[in-house]
Amino acid sequence: MGWRDSQLTTLPVRPPHRLELRRGDWPSSLALPMLPRGLGSGPRSAATARLAPKGGPAREFLPLAGVAVVHLPSYPRRNRQFPLRTPPTVALILKDPTSAPRYPQSALQIWSEGLLYDARDAVFLRVALRASLVMVAMIAVLYWRFSWWMAPCFWAVQVYLTTPVVLMLHNTMHRPFIRRHRWLNRALPGVMSALFGIPTGYMEHHVAMHHVENNLPDDLSSTMRYRRDSFPQFLLYFARFMLFSHVELWGYLHSRGRGALARRAIFSDLLHMIVIAGLCFLRWQPAVVAFLVPYVTVRFLMMFGNWGQHAFIDPAHPGDSHLNSITCVNTTYNARCFNDGYHIGHHIKQNRHWTELPGDLLASAERYRTRGSIVFDGFDFFSVAASLFLHRYDWLARHFVRLPGDSRSDAEVIQFMRSRTAPILDGVPERVPQPVL
Repeated sequence: MGWRDSQLTTLPVRPPHRLELRRGDWPSSLALPMLPRGLGSGPRSAATARLAPKGGPAREFLPLAGVAVVHLPSYPRRNRQFPLRTPPTVALILKDPTSAPRYPQSALQIWSEGLLYDARDAVFLRVALRASLVMVAMIAVLYWRFSWWMAPCFWAVQVYLTTPVVLMLHNTMHRPFIRRHRWLNRALPGVMSALFGIPTGYMEHHVAMHHVENNLPDDLSSTMRYRRDSFPQFLLYFARFMLFSHVELWGYLHSRGRGALARRAIFSDLLHMIVIAGLCFLRWQPAVVAFLVPYVTVRFLMMFGNWGQHAFIDPAHPGDSHLNSITCVNTTYNARCFNDGYHIGHHIKQNRHWTELPGDLLASAERYRTRGSIVFDGFDFFSVAASLFLHRYDWLARHFVRLPGDSRSDAEVIQFMRSRTAPILDGVPERVPQPVL
């Protein structure tokens, strides 16, 4: 199975009232994948639907692999056209990857599998190798024949490559990665930081602080105290991170008796900044394009993503990962970035392999519904944050997943989401224990 040939899993949802079908219409937002009869598997069942598109005869479709994609109300056979008097029940197909890419047994693959704890992680080595080769070549061209018109092209390619690289590092810091030549566990993040501007203290900040505090007030990247649908508030949040994160992380880790982590995080990032400054002194134009701008840009994007991940917080239970994080499914971002959209499941069990996250969502759907968790379909964290800054709650409601038993209208969903973006400044209860898995 290839990298994009994901397994299909289903989660039943009820679409919002405004997406009801009218005579002869089939909205593109509800046009879920189907196979013509004869290409599907299994016998004809009650899930088979005869659809009458505009201007054409009815056609018969079978759901993929026996999945009940559409259930239509029963009408006389002479009248298979719409209108529908009640919204149909639609099955949301999780199209995100549920298996790691498989590669031919080449010399590179055999070497990679011998190097790793988990053979599924061979994709991480390939992502790192491919991104490094591209960036080294582009930096060499910048220094060879620099021109300012090259800068936008360089930044576009770098941002495109940065997202999977950051999430590759994110996965490898949560699970054992390289078994042989363990020095590569330190060398790989260092090389990626140099080429892409990623914080050298990423692991210390994320694993030793963020996951421990879980977005509560002691979390240095907590979004609680900000109005999370305000872009000026986000700029304050980002400015605080850029100006004070080194001092705050140093103080936090030392206060928890983790001085070695504090020294490694802070001194490595200081060395990173000194090297960038030295390169700017020697030849400032290519150094600014290749190293200084990415240093700032990557931090902006990482904090922008974290803002979207923790934009909706239940003020009564801010320490519950079901209620201070969100999950985003069926996005290109998930396909490129190892299912990073399943943020609730990741916070509940941070060392879960990325291929297991869609299955965990399906298995936990009832718990998500009863706890009031927020799931978006077709929207990633960056789209969520941008929609909040534009106050387009209607866009968010359009992608909001109604879990089984949730029949709220768009207006009710919007009111619910607004209640979770207000600043939380009062004292908060103790951290909520996560469910036993």
